[in-house]
Amino acid sequence: MSREPHGRDYDREVRIGALALAAFLLAAGWAFGSLKPTSSSASLVTGTSDYGPGNVRVSFLILKASGEPAYRPTAQVKAADGASATAVLETVGTSPETSIRLYVVHLRIARAGSYSLSATPQGTNVTAVGSVDVKEHSATPAIGSRAPASNTPTIASAHGKLSVLTTRVPPDRSLLRYSVAESLAAHKPFVVVFASPKFCTTRTCGPVVDVTEAVAKRFAAVRFIHVEVYEHNDPAKGTNEWVRQWHLPSETWAFLVGGDGRIRAKLEGSFSTGELAAAVTRYLAP
Repeated sequence: MSREPHGRDYDREVRIGALALAAFLLAAGWAFGSLKPTSSSASLVTGTSDYGPGNVRVSFLILKASGEPAYRPTAQVKAADGASATAVLETVGTSPETSIRLYVVHLRIARAGSYSLSATPQGTNVTAVGSVDVKEHSATPAIGSRAPASNTPTIASAHGKLSVLTTRVPPDRSLLRYSVAESLAAHKPFVVVFASPKFCTTRTCGPVVDVTEAVAKRFAAVRFIHVEVYEHNDPAKGTNEWVRQWHLPSETWAFLVGGDGRIRAKLEGSFSTGELAAAVTRYLAP
């Protein structure tokens, strides 16, 4: 994971970015009852929302009353059912200028229900409280299920018109060569990322496509696919057919699909190069 410089200007930029991210997550309905102040006047803001029983991955920010994020390398997280784990602070992005930082934790939650969470950054007396709603079944395709055979657009199908395929600047050509359907037919393992860099109100989505492109360079045997979220790349027209086929309630999503066509893992929201690379190594790499 890349190291970020420290300084007054950078800290101010991070604080502004964190506040913008928090505002966006709340406006998008991702927080599920988070932002519950504690006696330390801290708030936990989640960046994930679609949970099913089992391994529950939660990304989150801890904001102090001043609006400053509480950043430490780790944070101890406890759930109301007694589950506990250590959250790791991840850097999302490929450069200090565009990166943001979020905690990521994996909890084992056996049953559906609403669970309160508490998070305490390492070496602090700050504790933030939030909650997650675990459903009987997640809205998105389940791990182990077959991936939908979506005819997602490619450079070839768009006759080279990159503006039709991606809102990233510059275009992410390496992620636009293959469709989901043809990758399934060829029995090739792949990662498909649903994200719309231009239309996120924060830097959350842009860095995710950057992250995916960077990780793709490490795995020649795995295909990496970027799919935009909105019809004709216009938010006013709603989500496109591929988002609907995959039953995605939000962006951003990444799915890791094996050569057998089954989903091996999925990541909601922001993720770092380290987290995605580790998942590809574990689930897809030969």
